[in-house]
Order: sequence, then C-alpha cells, then structure tokens
Amino acid sequence: MHAARWILQRPNSKLIGTATLLINILCLGMISDPLSPYSDAPKESPTGSERQVVNGSVESSPALVLNADFRPLSYFPLSLWPWQDAVKAVFLKRVTIVSEYELTVRSPNFEMRLPSVIALKEYVSQARKPAFTRFNVFLRDRFTCQYCGDRFPTQDLTFDHVVPRSRGGRTSWVNVVTACGGCNLRKGNRMPDRTGLYPLNAPVEPTTFLLQEHGRGFPPNFLHESWRDYLYWDSALEDDDG
Repeated sequence: MHAARWILQRPNSKLIGTATLLINILCLGMISDPLSPYSDAPKESPTGSERQVVNGSVESSPALVLNADFRPLSYFPLSLWPWQDAVKAVFLKRVTIVSEYELTVRSPNFEMRLPSVIALKEYVSQARKPAFTRFNVFLRDRFTCQYCGDRFPTQDLTFDHVVPRSRGGRTSWVNVVTACGGCNLRKGNRMPDRTGLYPLNAPVEPTTFLLQEHGRGFPPNFLHESWRDYLYWDSALEDDDG
C-alpha cells in the first residue's frame, strides 16, 4: 500500500490513473479471482461508489469470457464476469479485449471503455467428463421430463431412478433421468414394466461437448449485440442451394 501511495503522489505520472483505478476497484470488494472461469464473482447490485467510478449504467455491463480459441468457456451458465473482474484481468494482462461497451470506467487521470468481450491469453482445458450433478442431469435431458415429455423450470424438476434403488438400481448417469413431480409420484418405487413409464431417451453419460451444445439452446435473458458473433459463429449455415 505504501508503494501505491508513493505512485499516487508523483505528479504527472502515467501510472497515477492506473493505480487509482485499481485501488478503487480493489476497495469495492473485488476479492474473487478473475482468472478462474468459474470463480464466485460478485453478483451484488452496484453500490454508490461503483457508480462514481463508471460513466453510465453498470447494471448490464458484464463481459463475455472466451477461451483462447475464442469460444465461450461455458454456454450454460454463460461465462460472464462483472465489469470489475474484467477490468482487473485486463490490467493483469491475462486477457485480450475483443469488444467494448460505450460505457467508460475512469479515475482522475485515466479512463477506458468497459470490455464487453474478453478472451483469455492462455487456453483453459475443459474437463473431459462432466460432473455427475442434478443440474447436469437436467441439462442432458434439456430440462424435459423423460416420462411425459413436458419441459419444466428447474424448481419443478427432480430426478428418478429408472431401476429403483430398492431393486438394486444405482445412482449413476445410466440409471437416472429427469422427471417432473407428477410422473415421479406416479412411478414411485416401481419398475418401468409395472407402471408403463419408460424414459423417452435412454439415459447415457454425456460428454462436456454435449452439455455445451445443449446449453446453447437456453440463452440468457440478456444478450449484448457484441456477444452474438462469439456465441453462434460456429453454427451450421443454411445452404443456398438446399
């Protein structure tokens, strides 16, 4: 902190604005690690101090985070960092700014436009096998009950053992499916042949790629125009001769 004060006391230094801006951001509680694509970045509403630093609205200014291959780190949930994390990563030279908002972040002697799209300079390898979690089961099944075929919000879904645990069924990718409350209650602790309820799709262990592809079908409510090229640039194009 003494070094920072010394820098700020030097008149006409090019570092004044940079140091001031970094101190402002750090003092706003920016303690999460912006280098981790899955860090618990702050999600709170901006405070009065934040509004003093930024020229414009900070309500909708997260940065879309791309891997070094310019693909999103994650589609669902979409890999987004708050503006504080994005700016800090820029100053640490860990990311490249790909696109910017019209909004500016400023200190007395420095200002920069907020990044809307950033790309990591070092490639982050994706896990080969996705974690076996309730959410990933729902995502594999596209948030659709595998018995009635209806889609439900997450809070109205549960998972069902195709072969009940009391009959030797295991809690694994190949024996667990997404179910709504009604179908889960109907099936109960019985085998499919006793209820006539069979999964619409055979449960399988998904790949990370499959979950990412499924996630692309559930875009967030807000998509900034600068993100679209990087979310859908590898989508199949229609053949003019088709």
